[in-house]
Amino acid sequence: MGRRPKALISWSSGKDAAWALHEVRRAGRYDVVGALTMIEEDSRAVSIHGVRRELMDAQHAAAGLASIFISVPHPCTNAIFEARIGAVLAQARALGVTYLIFGDLCLEDIRAERHDRLAGSGIEPLFPIWGRPAIAREMIDAGLESYLVCVDLGRLPRQFAGRRFDHALLADLPAAVDPCGERGEYHTCVVAGPMFSRRIDVTVGATIEQDGYAYTDLIPGRTSGSAAQHPAGAL
Repeated sequence: MGRRPKALISWSSGKDAAWALHEVRRAGRYDVVGALTMIEEDSRAVSIHGVRRELMDAQHAAAGLASIFISVPHPCTNAIFEARIGAVLAQARALGVTYLIFGDLCLEDIRAERHDRLAGSGIEPLFPIWGRPAIAREMIDAGLESYLVCVDLGRLPRQFAGRRFDHALLADLPAAVDPCGERGEYHTCVVAGPMFSRRIDVTVGATIEQDGYAYTDLIPGRTSGSAAQHPAGAL
C-alpha cells in the first residue's frame, strides 16, 4: 500500500473542525499532519472564537497535530490576509501537503470561497462532513465535549455563552438557529472527543460583550495523561 497523501486541517478550536478530523482519520485515506489556525497578533487568540493560544496548543497536542499558526492584525486588510495565507500554503505544499480539510456543513458560498482561495496552490479542499444536517446529535452521542465561546447577540441571548454543547442546549435553541451554528449564530471550543488522546481540563471564565457578540473565556488547566509534543510548524 502506498503512502497516504498529506493533509492539513483548518482548525478554529470548534466542534465542526474536530469532527471533520475524526471522520477523515476514521476513513484512513489521508495523513493529517497539522492544524492550520489563524490567530490575532495582539491578543494571540484565535480569530472570531477568541480562544486562548495555550488552549489551542493543548488541542493540537491532544489531537497529535503540528501547530501551524497564521498571525494577522485586527482589523486585517484583505491584502495582508491573502499574503499570509498564501505564504503558509506555499510552505505546506513544498513539504508535501496536497489537501486542506474544512469542517463546513452546508453554506455554498463559503465552500466556493475555499475553492477559489486554494486555486493554483497545488492544495485541494476536502469537506468530509458536508451536507449532514443531523450531525449535532451524532457528535454529542459520540462523546464530543465542547463549550460555546462566542455568541451572536443578534441571534441568541448572552446566557448561551459558556454553555456546554449538549442535548439540553440543542433543545433550548430557538427554531431559527441552526443546531450547529453554521450561519455564525455561535462558535465552540472542543475539550474532549474521539479525535483527542485525552480530555483538556478547562474552567469556564468570565463572559464579556463586544461588538454585538458575547465571548466566554475558557481557561485551560491541568491535563491528564501524556502525549507526544509536536513542534510548531513541523510537518
